[in-house]
Amino acid sequence: MSNLNVMTGHPFRGENLRNLKIFLKRMGIIYDDNIEYSICLLDGNCRIVGSGSVETDVIKCVAIDRGYQGRGLMSVMISELIQYQFEKGRTHIFVYTKPENQPVFADMGFYMVHRTKEVVLLENRRDGFSGFLKKIRNETPPDALRKDRKIGAIVANCNPFTLGHRYLLEESLKQCDYVHLFILSDSRGYFSVKERFEMAQMGTEGLDNIILHQTQGYMISAATFPTYFFKNRVQGEQESGRLDIDIFALRIAPQLRITRRFVGTEPYCRVTGAYHEEMKQLLPAYGISVREIERKTKDGMPISASKVRQCIADKEGEEIMKIVPEEVYQYLRRIRVDKCL
Repeated sequence: MSNLNVMTGHPFRGENLRNLKIFLKRMGIIYDDNIEYSICLLDGNCRIVGSGSVETDVIKCVAIDRGYQGRGLMSVMISELIQYQFEKGRTHIFVYTKPENQPVFADMGFYMVHRTKEVVLLENRRDGFSGFLKKIRNETPPDALRKDRKIGAIVANCNPFTLGHRYLLEESLKQCDYVHLFILSDSRGYFSVKERFEMAQMGTEGLDNIILHQTQGYMISAATFPTYFFKNRVQGEQESGRLDIDIFALRIAPQLRITRRFVGTEPYCRVTGAYHEEMKQLLPAYGISVREIERKTKDGMPISASKVRQCIADKEGEEIMKIVPEEVYQYLRRIRVDKCL
């Protein structure tokens, strides 16, 4: 490090950002536009020879120029990124990377959650995932763990919870004794993790056999799949989707005796639609059927959380009332009173 300079960005802009993108492309990595902080190592000619970045609780886009590998620079950068995360109050940190990079992160105190041929998910807690599995099992009523029960699952952002979500749950319950609703713990949404979970609690009132869980980072949204370490973004989406499906099918579903996964039809998002097709192809091999339910509509249009967010931006309170449960609407008024009148 003595002959290298350090440059940080929150995130980088202008020429510095262009240079970082060029370096990452040369290293076979796509720069992720959601990055909030980056560190770069510069040689004497101000040329980037190493970089690493952070987005919320994920370390990403870590690379060292081939001419500088083997000098311990990767560990130095990871240490700096971990320190940044701790300063932000983030003590549970994840890494999505290629399997060949796992030993470096293991030396830095990261433990494997799961891996496929192309992707590995790591975390900095030895018993993090096993603790999560224990938690969701403890949240499940004993009756829902009986072998003779039909158990389903839905994974959703609920950003915010809409009548569409409620309809999907109601239709799923017609085919199951219990349905687990996993609320994604993604802090990048319009609403916080806490707000989305509270709205889901309100929106599911009266649906006694719905079991709510927070995913704590162990499930990911199709819209935020980590694809940055693939030259081809579509390939990255596919591989990340397989990792997510594997974790669900091999580790989570058996804990809760889940045999059915429900999804709504997806008319808007290409990535989510492709992920649903991937589930249909892969999950049956694990004894889990995928059942697609036609989205609930209002005025001929599918109800979506994005429509609610747009109505909030446009201050169209009456439109919001039509597509969210009454309890959720009142909650939105309380937390976004300046936008939801």
